[in-house]
Amino acid sequence: MTSTLLMGVVNVTPDSFSDGGRWATPDAAVEHGRRLLADGADILDVGGESTRPGATRPLVEEELGRVVPVIRELVAEGARVSVDTMRAEVAEEALTAGATIVNDVSGGLADPRILEVVAASDATYVCMHWRGHSDRMQDLAAYDVPGGVVAAVRDELCARIDDAHAAGIPDERIVLDPGLGFAKKARHNWTLLRGLSVFASLGFPLLVGPSRKSFLGTLLAGADGTPRPVDDREAATIALTVLLAQQRVWGVRVHDVRASRDALLTLDRWEQT
Repeated sequence: MTSTLLMGVVNVTPDSFSDGGRWATPDAAVEHGRRLLADGADILDVGGESTRPGATRPLVEEELGRVVPVIRELVAEGARVSVDTMRAEVAEEALTAGATIVNDVSGGLADPRILEVVAASDATYVCMHWRGHSDRMQDLAAYDVPGGVVAAVRDELCARIDDAHAAGIPDERIVLDPGLGFAKKARHNWTLLRGLSVFASLGFPLLVGPSRKSFLGTLLAGADGTPRPVDDREAATIALTVLLAQQRVWGVRVHDVRASRDALLTLDRWEQT
């Protein structure tokens, strides 16, 4: 069987790009988390801040109020929970509530103290490639260096690994994420996906998050050039999930866990033939 984990997205936000507002209250988010578990999620990734392009940041108190009650309840029901946050305060409270993974899309750049929080725990640290907050990240999507986007992302992730090491996070607790869609244009995302072996060669597990992102909407655009709507990008997401599982990535972050689980079960059966 494939060893690739499915990380189900639990957005406790009013403005996330895919499902903002659907599970914006703790009760609704917990119920959604339960459904994702029943559908076959290995990990639930609970986040209280939208990172869609142009999003504004919530106050720390707002983010805490969104994620901590949800994490506490889902952990009590036996879930393996990741907190999707860039803030040390939120990571600390989430770990106290029972989360065992900190998924930091900024790789420690937004709040360097988050590295110290993770180092003081036993948590896994997902270190993503990032160049700036949502209100400006697309202005930073330039990779005019030798080796292009793959070399730039590799080198910048290596710098983040060095910072994680300096804070005391050991290799065995680090997972890398190339950051699809974050300061990346569509062509950058495809190039990164084709170049995953470069990141795997660094010796760390990889988490990849292609689910429903805008580069898939662009790929599936209509005849008039209008991108495919977010909710109609699932088939393309599943295709990528299968391709990523064939490369034995550590995890794929997805919205529709049931469809992805079905696809991975089919892949498993195919590989057993």
